[in-house]
Order: sequence, then structure tokens, then C-alpha cells
Amino acid sequence: MICENHTRVTEFILLGFTNNPEMQVSLFILFLAIYTVTLLGNFLIVTVTSVDPALQTPMYFFLRNLSLLEVCFTLVMVQKMLVDLVSPRKIISFVGCGTQMYFFFLFGSSECFLLSMMAYDRFVAIYNPLHYSVIMNRSLCLWLAIGSWMSSVPVSMLQTAWMMALPFCGPNAVDHFFCDGPPVLKLVTVDTTMYEMQALASTLLFIMFPFSLILVSYTRIIITFLRMSSATGCQKAFSTCSSHLIVVSLFYGTASLTYLRPKSNQSPESKKLVSLSYTVITPMLNPIIYSLRNNEVKGAVKRTITQKVLQKLDVF
Repeated sequence: MICENHTRVTEFILLGFTNNPEMQVSLFILFLAIYTVTLLGNFLIVTVTSVDPALQTPMYFFLRNLSLLEVCFTLVMVQKMLVDLVSPRKIISFVGCGTQMYFFFLFGSSECFLLSMMAYDRFVAIYNPLHYSVIMNRSLCLWLAIGSWMSSVPVSMLQTAWMMALPFCGPNAVDHFFCDGPPVLKLVTVDTTMYEMQALASTLLFIMFPFSLILVSYTRIIITFLRMSSATGCQKAFSTCSSHLIVVSLFYGTASLTYLRPKSNQSPESKKLVSLSYTVITPMLNPIIYSLRNNEVKGAVKRTITQKVLQKLDVF
């Protein structure tokens, strides 16, 4: 549709959190620290699960993919936010907005599916431990990871292309800190009912379907726990699931508050805070959760650091 009597929008203004210069500086320092911790933590997980022989198992293969996904997610979201906090004009081009929106949809949906694959891995390990290595073989793990990364590519492309093809002929101020679907959709100058129905269907598919798989996996895991005669075995089995459960709760809890809550119950400020949780806070917490609650990861981190230190000492 051609914008009649109006010039089509070529760039958007991201309103962000505040216009107070002092508050922007404080937020920049805070988010820069979070961004640094996120990258260091996730790269550390990727490194130790790649080089440590004790962590060459399906569980840590999926954990490595989760950390890589969090790094990609953070690069798409946080870098632009940091630039805007120190820039006088928070501008993003029309193409840049569409690109950010596409990768946000892609990585967010991929994380949903990857978390469900991790739940399935824990189910197989606990429900059928004797055949775990046969079922969760290298080939299956690789295909599950590829499927998690690539499953949402067509829908993300369709959703983004459809959104950016809609007429933006009036205001261009996005009341958010990144190009998320709902706040950008408010700027469209025609009826968007069809797009909203498609977006809701995609949300249910890429949030609720993987979540249903997680629920089924953990229901079977709980049943297996109840049948265990050994309290020690039950405690050890639960310890391998607790970190994943915490990560799932953080991610799905905040995502559901954003995309499955009625519009009338959402204010722009509350939506920004909730979005901040799963775009900035959760990627930082994931490696911390897995490191603090997993003795194998803690041991691998110590061995990796010790090895690096000894290598440097040998050089001198």
C-alpha cells in the first residue's frame, strides 16, 4: 500500500527508558557491566564445554549451544541499546529495525526449542540411563541442535517481511528500547487484525509448543523420581535438572508476561522492564546458574583456568 499524502517512514526513533542525561549515563554503566559479564560468562561456558574431556556429553553439547545463542541474542539487543544511551538521537533505520526484529524473533524462538531439547535430553538420561548414550548419540544431538536453530527461520522471515511491508506513514517513535513487534505495530496506519492473528498463532507455536514438550518431559521425570528407591539417586538426578528448570522458569515466565498477557494489562514501562529481563538479565544469569549449581562445570572452569595459568608460567 502506498502512503497517500504522507512520506513513508525511513527511520524510527527508539524512545528507550528515559531522557534524563544523568540517568542515561547510570544505565549505560549498568548495562555495559551486565553486557561484559554476559559475554565473558557465556564464552567461558562455550570454552570449557568444548575443551574439557569430562564435558563431552549431550547435556553440555546443548548447554554450549544455549550459550552461543545467548551471545548472539545479546549482540543483537544490547549493543544498539548501549549506543542509544550515549547518543543524542536514538535513531535506527527502517532496514535496521527490520533486521533487529528478524534476529530477535529468530533467536528467541530458537531458544524456546533448544530449552525443550535440553529437557528431552534430561528425560532420556533419567528415564532410560542404560541406553542414554545410544539414544542421544552424536548424530541425533547434532540434528536436534540444527533443528532448534533453523526451525524458526521461515516464520521469522515471514513475520518480519509482513510487518515491514505494512504502511508506516505517520509517527515513527517506537516506545521501546529495541524494535519489538507490538510497539512497532502501533505505528502502522491501517488495520492490523490479520497480522495480529498470525503473530498470535506464531507465538503459541514457538512459545507454547516447546513449553508443552518441556512439561511432558518433566512430568515423566517426576514420575521416574517417585519410583526411585534410592534417595541419593533421586537427589543426584534432580541436581542435573535444577539448573535447567531455573533457566526455563526465567525465560518462559518473562516471555509469557510480555506476549501472552492481555494488551489492556500492559503499560509501556512494564513491558520494557519485562523485556529487559529476557533480553539482558537472563542471558547474564544462565552461565552463572549453570556454573554455581553444577560441580562438573565448576571443576572444568577451575581446570581450564589452571591450565591457562600453567601455560603462561611455562612461557616465562
